[in-house]
Amino acid sequence: MQSIQTCFNFDLSKVKPLEEVLKYRTFCLEAVRQSCRGGTIRRNHSPVSGARLLSWGTVDGLEYGICPKTGSLFLTEIPAPAAWASLLDKVNRYRNEQAFDVHLKQSRLTSVYEPKKAWIEDTLRWHHLERPKVLEVTTPPSELTALLQTSPLVEEVVVWNETNPRPEGLWPEAADAAILLESLDRSGDPAAFLKRVHESLKPGGLLFLTALLASGFDMKVLGTKNLYLCPPDRTNCFSLNGLTQLLAQSGFTFIEVSTPGILDVEIVRAHCLQDPSIRLSPFETTLLDADPEKLSALQIFLQQSNVSSFARVVAKKN
Repeated sequence: MQSIQTCFNFDLSKVKPLEEVLKYRTFCLEAVRQSCRGGTIRRNHSPVSGARLLSWGTVDGLEYGICPKTGSLFLTEIPAPAAWASLLDKVNRYRNEQAFDVHLKQSRLTSVYEPKKAWIEDTLRWHHLERPKVLEVTTPPSELTALLQTSPLVEEVVVWNETNPRPEGLWPEAADAAILLESLDRSGDPAAFLKRVHESLKPGGLLFLTALLASGFDMKVLGTKNLYLCPPDRTNCFSLNGLTQLLAQSGFTFIEVSTPGILDVEIVRAHCLQDPSIRLSPFETTLLDADPEKLSALQIFLQQSNVSSFARVVAKKN
């Protein structure tokens, strides 16, 4: 199993500036509350270990529980399935049409999605998968879909709306690869969700997955004050241990497990500037007051030690 370190860089302002995130976050939180008014399902146990969730904290009144065995975080009250599907569609339409201006959208395409496409293409080459049928599991429309459709390496891209029980127009064990860009973070039942993805892949098929991690630096430092921890996008916030356990339990073997994030340090610094009430320990303050060269070295250390807050996984169906 390999672990990859990121070799490129970009600023937080180019992909998810706090001022833009605050507007999007306000919309998401209100949308979740509205969806919950029609009734909720309570999650008392960890989808990973089965252990009873302990109280961790609230995000604007919405409660998160923590798995005592893995440190993964889970929103404890979620809307019923039909309301959940409507919520994800509503939030995705807002994100695509209103949340971010055209310059930020282009910047995200260049800085976020094109590198992900390159990662997928490189892995397909390494595994000698010629003209594969690729299943993208997302709430459409997705910025990645069009990029994959232009790839000379991919035969077909089938988009599976993550809120549907099964992908339309795809027989079981028909896909050569499946792509979940933070889709597992939004699932009300991640174990059942991964089981369906597993069933859709051919034996030996590849799974590409990204997720934000509760075990990462900025989540550990900021806790409930982390503005990127917000449902429905972060309905689940796995630790790296919890994420890999769940994947292994779901019938996958690992090819790559990396945390190649490049924004942990900048995210914490931006939060402290935005919210003076955030209190860091003396040690954390010393770290974050360092010169740019040392801050860059700290981010590299987080990547190498698998304690950045962004996870990238390639796994193979057993």
